[in-house]
Amino acid sequence: MRPFSKFRMKEGDVMIGSQVAKVIQSKNSAFPVGSHVVTSCGWKTHSISDGKELTPVMADWPKDVSLSLALGAIGMPGLTALYGIEEVLGLKEGETLLVNAAAGAVGSVVGQIAKIKGCKVVGSAGSEEKVAFLKELGFDEAFNYKTVTSLEEALRKASPDGYDCFFENVGGHFSTAAMAQMKNFGRIAVCGSISLYNDVTPQTGPYQYLTMIMKQLKMEGFLQSRWTHKHPESLKRLMAWFKQGKLQCREHVTKGFENMPAAFMGMLRGDNIGKAIVAV
Repeated sequence: MRPFSKFRMKEGDVMIGSQVAKVIQSKNSAFPVGSHVVTSCGWKTHSISDGKELTPVMADWPKDVSLSLALGAIGMPGLTALYGIEEVLGLKEGETLLVNAAAGAVGSVVGQIAKIKGCKVVGSAGSEEKVAFLKELGFDEAFNYKTVTSLEEALRKASPDGYDCFFENVGGHFSTAAMAQMKNFGRIAVCGSISLYNDVTPQTGPYQYLTMIMKQLKMEGFLQSRWTHKHPESLKRLMAWFKQGKLQCREHVTKGFENMPAAFMGMLRGDNIGKAIVAV
């Protein structure tokens, strides 16, 4: 929402956003009254749709699983984590993965999937509570980037041999520090750059081309929508891991439509652990 509101929206536009919505009136047999859909109608309490932008919640969604997870670990953030690991990084068993913003909606799933695949996982987060959460999820190493005296030293201590893969959510100084500790032929999946979203003037470097050349690194930006054709099967895999207890899903819930701006700003401050959602 933050970068899109800056680059692709103008004042007065409806704020973008996804939701799990309940069909309360219908003239479309594909979406009967009472059914639930995932859609991106923005910050609205009610919407009218011709059905083209609606995705039914999977037919066999377990009754004991909150539908809100279709916005988190068993939705777009979970798909982002999965495709970043499998399609972009090609993470292999026994490799070491670094993920920043690791206690967020995407990062927390990234680390858990990497553990499922038999990898060492190092995570960075912005509070001691979040670091404790990462340890609870099974991260091998985790540290608070706000309190370490040296980010470079913290990264080196967590994995003295370096990193095979880096799932990048932050950008800025963290990216500079991490790239220098990648192994030869390392892979970097660029998912986000939250440290830069509020910059008035776009950053222009420094760029570590020499590091990339000498280490022969691969760095690729991506959006989960590239693999839309895989979504149905991928969501089933995420749900299976959740039901097996291999995937934990933490949510930070704010109640009330009128509190959406406060919830949004709190998310950007890092108030949330896991997926930040608003219950209307």
